[in-house]
Amino acid sequence: MSFSRVEHTEHCTLYLGDCLDVLPTLGKVDAVVTDPPYGIAHKKGTGGTGHKKRNCEAIIGDDQPFDPSPILSVCENVLLWGSDHFAQRLPHGRFLAWNKLGNTGADSWDSFSDVEFAWHSQRGASRIFNYVWKGLCMGAGEDKNQPRDHPTQKPVCLMRWCLEQVGSTPGDVILDPYMGSGTTGVACIRTGRKFIGVEKDPKHFETALRRIRKAEADARCNLFKEPKPVERKQLELV
Repeated sequence: MSFSRVEHTEHCTLYLGDCLDVLPTLGKVDAVVTDPPYGIAHKKGTGGTGHKKRNCEAIIGDDQPFDPSPILSVCENVLLWGSDHFAQRLPHGRFLAWNKLGNTGADSWDSFSDVEFAWHSQRGASRIFNYVWKGLCMGAGEDKNQPRDHPTQKPVCLMRWCLEQVGSTPGDVILDPYMGSGTTGVACIRTGRKFIGVEKDPKHFETALRRIRKAEADARCNLFKEPKPVERKQLELV
């Protein structure tokens, strides 16, 4: 068996194991959206950016430079975060940016940098996601106080934006081979996508499973909420 555990929820399948073992067992997916460990921990010493200097726990698999080739062989539609760290190993595509400037204070997700970059395998114009709570995130109904369960966790609203950038639609199957705390899965549930996630760290796997089950329960509750009555105005005849 290439994985130690698999969990099936209403819309998702989650694997506890190494994605390099799991990927060959998977069928067709419509897109890959992921934030892999891209080798920060191996850069130590003077001028390095090891995890001790970042003041956070080490991420399993982040002690070696990231090799994108196994992921690129799975699907033609791939979005990878952290791409500026391994851009020389990527084919032609387009770059996306997450602009975190202006988001400060208690709700800030700016742990390590002001901007993060993603690479998308499809040609097209570059795009920038401006992270403003009173704009895109709160407007999308996201939880402003979502906890940080993972050192490099992304906001749900950012991953919803990523699902749009890869051109996915409701019902599509999205794969995140480096699932972490499951944010991509939560974004898929909230937008009607199916999700496959792989994570090799048991702690983060449990977090992802918990968040995804909660997201599915919330989605069911929202489905059966009574709609607000439509206000009807009488038209005056002149």
